[in-house]
Amino acid sequence: MTRHLFTSESVTEGHPDKICDQISDAILDELLKQDPLSRVACETTVTTGLVLVAGEISTNAYVDIPKVVRETIREIGYDRAKYGFDCDTCGVLTAIDEQSSDIAMGVDESLENRTSEQGEDEIEAIGAGDQGIMFGFACNETEELMPLPISLAHKLSRKLTEVRKNEILDFLRPDGKTQVTVEYEGNTPLRVHTILISTQHSEDVESEIIRENLIEKVIKEVIPCNLLDEETKIYINPTGRFVIGGPQGDTGLTGRKIIIDTYGGYSRHGGGAFSGKDATKVDRSAAYAARYVAKNIVAAGLADKCEIELAYAIGVARPLSIFVYTFGTGKVSNEVLVELINKHFDLRPGAIIRDLELRKPVFKNTAAYGHFGRTDLGVAWEKIDKAEILRLEALNR
Repeated sequence: MTRHLFTSESVTEGHPDKICDQISDAILDELLKQDPLSRVACETTVTTGLVLVAGEISTNAYVDIPKVVRETIREIGYDRAKYGFDCDTCGVLTAIDEQSSDIAMGVDESLENRTSEQGEDEIEAIGAGDQGIMFGFACNETEELMPLPISLAHKLSRKLTEVRKNEILDFLRPDGKTQVTVEYEGNTPLRVHTILISTQHSEDVESEIIRENLIEKVIKEVIPCNLLDEETKIYINPTGRFVIGGPQGDTGLTGRKIIIDTYGGYSRHGGGAFSGKDATKVDRSAAYAARYVAKNIVAAGLADKCEIELAYAIGVARPLSIFVYTFGTGKVSNEVLVELINKHFDLRPGAIIRDLELRKPVFKNTAAYGHFGRTDLGVAWEKIDKAEILRLEALNR
């Protein structure tokens, strides 16, 4: 059986693009707390000393956007000028308009005529907020049914943030990136081939100190020892220096880390970003639903790998198409899987919002370290509550 390598990357919450994702979703969450029917498309960009929040928002809520921006940046850790970006002194500009009436007409009735409780007529009336294709994926490589490379890359990034915020490694700064290459034999992961960590740090720390501490307190704490061997390559700050980082080092923008947000390139992507969008935008909600479907199929033992594609038209409730691909690992035919999906999953936007509880303010915590595989957050799209019925019905056909 042939061997091959596959690589995925992650970034920490202090990366410029991830700062923007977290700000956009923090604003979304604050709006949903006051008005669960808020319609939000919120984009953020950051650069040296400046945050710009722009977008289309229709809501009955009032949110102090500059306050939310500064609190989010503070939580990330940019709270002093010597880090190159400061939550208290950066400028915050807002350019917010209402949602286009043409889009709103396709999605649902006016906010004033809506209630937070959805009946069947209302669910059918809620059309997709845009056209597009969305993908969901699951595989049995990890406990959370995610690909191993992206799972390990996210865990390294989270550990970097943990040792920084807990002052275990006080020379670390918020910006950072990780990358993990896994060696496979066929579909089976064998070992970690390469680990790459680039992390922002204080000016006075030596490269060797950074390397020694990251190996001991990050890598060895995260990567299972059975996946490491003497041939595993480890690169720490390959350029030798990473002092200038965050928005001072690079402009950030919401929605520029869509592969990191999903499956690390292991599965296809429809191209739509998530952060800053309420659940009437199928870019987000249908991608969550596709993950929910794929995860339950794999959890049911009906495939070792499963990819789901959903397609929508603006203003139309039901998906135009459902496509299942199991990479040759399916235990039943794709036609059977589509039948089971149509029977047990309601993929209309209104039903997705109801079933996955997407009117709750659950989004800010997904904006860093991935939207999927997040069993730590208790989000509804990671449940495997339909796995048993799928398994039983497939076996009894």
